[in-house]
Amino acid sequence: MDQSGLLRISIFAAILAVMALWEAIAPYRPKEAVRRPMRWLTNFGLMLLSAALARFTVGAAMIATAIWAMDHGYGLINLVGMPSILGGLIAIVALDCAIYWQHRLAHMVPLLWRFHRVHHCDVEFDVSTAVRFHPFEIVASALYKSFFVLMIGADPWVVVIYESMLSGFALFNHGNVHLPKSFDRALRLLIVTPDMHRVHHSTVMRETNSNYGNILSIWDRVFVSYVDHTMRNDHDMQIGLDEFRDKDSQSLFGVLWLPFRQP
Repeated sequence: MDQSGLLRISIFAAILAVMALWEAIAPYRPKEAVRRPMRWLTNFGLMLLSAALARFTVGAAMIATAIWAMDHGYGLINLVGMPSILGGLIAIVALDCAIYWQHRLAHMVPLLWRFHRVHHCDVEFDVSTAVRFHPFEIVASALYKSFFVLMIGADPWVVVIYESMLSGFALFNHGNVHLPKSFDRALRLLIVTPDMHRVHHSTVMRETNSNYGNILSIWDRVFVSYVDHTMRNDHDMQIGLDEFRDKDSQSLFGVLWLPFRQP
């Protein structure tokens, strides 16, 4: 394994451990504090299958694309020429905007929604939800992000940093945790918080189709998709999708097959 891969895995493991411990000590929604081994097996099983599929298909597509763009002077940042720190910041912000639209399109385009609903059919909301994605969606996401890496001309190490931030923030904003209200209000002016993202996992479709941000919360305000809070109290709101609450829809095989099911 190369240095960049080892760094990403180390950061991911550290944040996962911190969030799991935080949830165990101070869970926000007590119902979800009860660990359900089969649910975690499904969610982390999807993560492992996605990692395996990516390794044998697109692999390190984003890094390879960034190296090619740098070597050939391709992409906006490489063509314009700018200090590395400024270029890195621009690339991170631009990639986060691209991921916002990837997420939003996954809700708007029926074919994409078929695969993305694997993430949304989780009937609970905790750190394991952050890794609950269909392997085909993960592969498609890597190709999508590689295209924008090429267009932007992001430095390879900036790609590593952004990918680490993206996975780390996903673990954070899917946490079954709660921040003091005043601190949450201040924080969500810039970044996505657990209370903000929990709205996105509501069964109410108006709320599901909102708060698409991954790291920066500004995109939801700029593109008018921000919803401040759910119609019901956070502790009482129902998580998931109404049409996929049965046991078969929650098993590992069930969620792998879910994109090919009706409705």
